[in-house]
Amino acid sequence: MFRAVPLLLLAAPALATSFQNTAALDRAVAGFTAHATGEEGGARMPVDPRLKLAGCPTVALSWRTPAQDAVVVACSGPDWRIFVPVKRSAPVTGAAVPAVGRPVAAARAQPVIRRNDPVVIEAGSPGFSISREGIAMADAVPGARFLVRVADAKAPVQAIAVEPGRATLPGWRN
Repeated sequence: MFRAVPLLLLAAPALATSFQNTAALDRAVAGFTAHATGEEGGARMPVDPRLKLAGCPTVALSWRTPAQDAVVVACSGPDWRIFVPVKRSAPVTGAAVPAVGRPVAAARAQPVIRRNDPVVIEAGSPGFSISREGIAMADAVPGARFLVRVADAKAPVQAIAVEPGRATLPGWRN
């Protein structure tokens, strides 16, 4: 009985690290919105560190609605998702603001990438560029994030739609 206690104490740190790092989620949301937590356009507040989400190797981020009022942070294995509210100012009086759930038809962009389309993901800067081919896992309008299945990769790669058949990695401009 006494010998089991030290083994359990040694196993405790391993169990504690199996949860998702909420600070990493905050950084991912800030990168997705391009605004820091608490700023206009960024998360209203940090992800609650008391959440005990299972560790996820790759999270997917998307807007909850066209109004961009919250970011959906999702993991497909293990399966979980959370919604992170975004700080927005009150709309200007008289401005046309589409109702949540009912976007204005004229304002709706058409997808340039469709699910199962072949896609080339490119990233680079002057004197440096890389590209990788994959298959789109969802439809995407220009500037939208979507997942790309790449051969020989365990998890899908997150990309940003540029034009038909072409995407870039988040944080790179092509």
